[in-house]
Amino acid sequence: MRTRKSYYIGLDVHKDSIWMAVMVDEKDSPVESKQLPNNYLKVVKAMAPYQEKGKVQVAYEAGCIGYGLQRHLSEFGFDCRVIPPTKIVRPGMDKRIKTDKRDAVLIANMLKRREGESINIPTRTDEAGRDLLRCRSDFIDDQKRAKQRLLNFLLRHDKKYETNRYWTMKHRKWMADLKFDLAVDKMTFEYYLNYIENMEERIARVDEQIRKEAENELNAEKTRILRAFRGIDYITALSFICEIGDFRRFSTAESFMSYLGLVPSEYSSGKKIQRGPITKMGNSHLRKLLIESAWHYTRPIKESKRLAARRVGTAEQFITYADKAISRLHRKYYKMLSRGKIQNVAITGVARELAGFIWGVMNMAA
Repeated sequence: MRTRKSYYIGLDVHKDSIWMAVMVDEKDSPVESKQLPNNYLKVVKAMAPYQEKGKVQVAYEAGCIGYGLQRHLSEFGFDCRVIPPTKIVRPGMDKRIKTDKRDAVLIANMLKRREGESINIPTRTDEAGRDLLRCRSDFIDDQKRAKQRLLNFLLRHDKKYETNRYWTMKHRKWMADLKFDLAVDKMTFEYYLNYIENMEERIARVDEQIRKEAENELNAEKTRILRAFRGIDYITALSFICEIGDFRRFSTAESFMSYLGLVPSEYSSGKKIQRGPITKMGNSHLRKLLIESAWHYTRPIKESKRLAARRVGTAEQFITYADKAISRLHRKYYKMLSRGKIQNVAITGVARELAGFIWGVMNMAA
């Protein structure tokens, strides 16, 4: 019986075109290399002969193209992977020369060497949730920039607020009472302020939609469990649900912390072990949310009314687990401060351990 060959196909994907390179085990150069239009049916047609002759593995680099091509190819029976850019190494290649053909061959060779580890492919529903959350994050960034522009405008016109506590009710009342010598300056001020108020209304509408997504039939139970933790509400809960998907793909809490970039970097040689700052590799969006949540554990351990309201209807075992996190992380924060750690380092340590608690409770609920 003749052994079926294995074919490794690397794709360099762009908006209008895809370069395809095909490698086999016994050869060091591609058996085929050509450019195709960015049309999944054309790609399927080009790869179909290899699928008939043997086993096919396909991969392309993660980027703005997203997961649409991967889903289409999977529907046609192809083992298609999406490789993170950080995992694509160009050993011995002149970095001044970068072509689509070379990149496609590089990816095909990674598959051939069994190095093409795929990122987790989200479901279409989870991807839609991610996009909604990213939309909110973009709006928040726009709002921050708009607020800074307005403050700079007021400073140029010698309108100085008495403290640095901006955007409180008192600060907004102060701005409402401002007078300008020129009508154009007053109009400019109002344009800036109206834009900010419109952004606030837009963000409020997105927040409401996020709440609805978090409470839908698919996400409600997971959301309820995560909201039992101090510092975690709808936005953070839905972010973890949509970004992670199945928490069981992480075998240990440490591997989950590493995915979030919250483990210390290490420089070791011989008997000397030196650990540095956190790696900051992996999912920066979730890492940022965890850091924000970690600040809530600096407060007294007593359960707040808001947290108690969020826990209504949650199973007692999850509340007990979340209370254990509150007690342990509160102690950890002040213990690190007592050892001379700066506040930001202590908060990062709390965020890392909070990630472990989240991994634990989601696996408990699975």
